[in-house]
Amino acid sequence: MHRGLLTYLLRRLLLAALLVFVVSSASLMLVEAAPGDYFGGFDIDPAVAAAERHRLGLDRPFLVRYRDWVGRAVRLDLGESVKYGRPVTELVAERAGKTALLGATALLLATALGVPVGILTGSRRNLATALARAVSLILVSVPPLVTSFALLLLAARTGWFPVGGFPTMGDATSVWTSLRYLALPAIALALPIAGTLERLQSQAMHDALGEPSVRAALARGCSVRRVVWRHAFRLSLKPVLAIYGVIVGSVLSGSFAVELVTSWPGLGALMYEGLVARDLYLVAGCAAAGSIFLALGILCSDIALAVADPRVEEPA
Repeated sequence: MHRGLLTYLLRRLLLAALLVFVVSSASLMLVEAAPGDYFGGFDIDPAVAAAERHRLGLDRPFLVRYRDWVGRAVRLDLGESVKYGRPVTELVAERAGKTALLGATALLLATALGVPVGILTGSRRNLATALARAVSLILVSVPPLVTSFALLLLAARTGWFPVGGFPTMGDATSVWTSLRYLALPAIALALPIAGTLERLQSQAMHDALGEPSVRAALARGCSVRRVVWRHAFRLSLKPVLAIYGVIVGSVLSGSFAVELVTSWPGLGALMYEGLVARDLYLVAGCAAAGSIFLALGILCSDIALAVADPRVEEPA
């Protein structure tokens, strides 16, 4: 591997680790700063509540608990959930797979829809492409929360998709049944992202067609289809890859609302439960897992961009 590329990737990896640390620490501090705690939401004997706080170490100074939490987190021990009475690592691991499945499916759907349509709208000007751009503008303007409610209403009225949840491993369900449960939240999450990708790809394709090398290929007699898909498409990928890491972040932020509306049992729903219950370590664990997904997405985007355009290795 080229030394400059290796240095670039190592630097990005360190930044990803820093992102995970900052996000999880900030979530821990914000929940700690909120008034009250988990035991304040129940009508229980004060002595029992005090004993539980002492058992869980919640009566110690925050800085001491934060120091211990960081030391344990390095060993992948994120503490114990007060609400569930289980290790946070186990709870997060159970839900992270569901969020990863939802996010990956939504990204695949959005990419499969947004990128090809963006290539067409960026290389052609007719009534069909104008309508496609208008639809993408609407999709970009509508947040995942609204699309979730709309699809939820459609599913409830038509019965095309199951409303809420996901079949457990113990259920005797087919792959088709599992996909039907996944379809509604994945489509709700994918549509706004597809609109964003269409806008980005369309502009990138339009710019790529103006490049001298592309114009030269047209002047040599190459067909428009060949020039678009073999020359301009490769050039137009760079700006799309550069923003893909941010798109992964939008998937995570959008999945929070989608999971709540569609009752999808992922990290977003688990984090909401932790916030409502003021379950300090559960919230921090969910935030850490979400930031890991975001960091991995940005890192993969950086790697793809570095491979597509070696100039990104050079320091600014």
